[in-house]
Amino acid sequence: MLKAMIERILITRGVAENQIEDAVVIVLLALITISALIVYWLLRNYLLKIIHKITLKTTNQWDDALMNAGVFHRFLRLIPLTFISICIDRSMPDHFTMLKRIIFAVIILNGTRAIEAFLNAISEVYHKSRNHNRKPIRPLIQSLIIVLYLFSGIFIISVLLNKEPWHLFGLLGGLTAITMLVFKDTILGFVAGIQLSANDMVREGDWIEMPKYGADGDVIEVTINTVKVRNWDKTISTIPTYALISDSFKNWRGMSESAGRRIKRSICIDMNTVRFADEAMLERFRQMELLKDYIEKRQSEIDHANKEGKIDLSATIVNGRRQTNLGIFRAYLTEYLHNHPKIHSKMTFLIRHLQPTAQGLPIEIYVFSNDKEWANYEAIQADIFDHILATVPEFDLKIYQQPSGSDVTALISSNT
Repeated sequence: MLKAMIERILITRGVAENQIEDAVVIVLLALITISALIVYWLLRNYLLKIIHKITLKTTNQWDDALMNAGVFHRFLRLIPLTFISICIDRSMPDHFTMLKRIIFAVIILNGTRAIEAFLNAISEVYHKSRNHNRKPIRPLIQSLIIVLYLFSGIFIISVLLNKEPWHLFGLLGGLTAITMLVFKDTILGFVAGIQLSANDMVREGDWIEMPKYGADGDVIEVTINTVKVRNWDKTISTIPTYALISDSFKNWRGMSESAGRRIKRSICIDMNTVRFADEAMLERFRQMELLKDYIEKRQSEIDHANKEGKIDLSATIVNGRRQTNLGIFRAYLTEYLHNHPKIHSKMTFLIRHLQPTAQGLPIEIYVFSNDKEWANYEAIQADIFDHILATVPEFDLKIYQQPSGSDVTALISSNT
């Protein structure tokens, strides 16, 4: 009916009969195009704004993410394109064959971009969630997008060439070697991303160390090709995703999820200051609140053992069992740390000797702080060792320290 009306109008305008058909086709195409543009303008300026207002009023973040990713906008573009395709096919089935193929190819491309935006919105919402156990799905999403564009490209080419897409898949299979060479990093990243997610090796927010790449900080992004780490000096290190599979790295998540953070530090005692504790020394140690009960109990056990063994303690100091100032010092450290409010009492707790060295006898403190925050942890550790260093002289012990310039000067002065 519309076609007949256009013909009558064109005839009244003086168009020749042999040109009527071509003129009608051109006019129909122009009307369809203008109608599609009007439809798109209405959708973009009215429907899209209504959708945007609705998303702002809702409390969930899904619709906001879809709007920000452009999902609604990209899907709306499909409507005028589909409208043009259907109208041309219905009104002019024998014309504009190539144009219809191009429009259909554009529909496939826009549909692919709409799906890509939807997948990116899913990824964005997921990674912004407060679930600390979430696994990085961005590499998986990016892999899906690559596969999506690969299939989309094949179908677009098949539509434009009017060929079956399966022939193009066969051609792509024949170019496997070239494809693997060109997309080597992407393929490696794709496989690595799946392994990272499946084995839960790294998540966004994890603290990792990878000295080979100068990385020591929090993971801020995991993609199909790279992992970005914000180092403690606020620089950004970029690591190939597949390197996290092929190379070794340290993930501190275990510490973050545990009940405490390890304190492992030692002080070196000058071995020349280690000796048996005499009665005067024991009496002085009994005045220390943390050692009072220990001294009494330990000395009672020692006296009982010496009495049963009929040990002559007067002959030499090495006869029998005796307490040492170093042993009592270790007992003091044990009591002090057990009573410290910031030390976790149910995790590994050791006060031990290490192998003596040229720098003295290392006494290692191996305990766990119940506060894992970095600044708090460092403050707790510093306070503990401030106290220990100040306490050592009270047990007639000395910390070993390599001679400094002032020591040499004092030695020279004393000999002159």
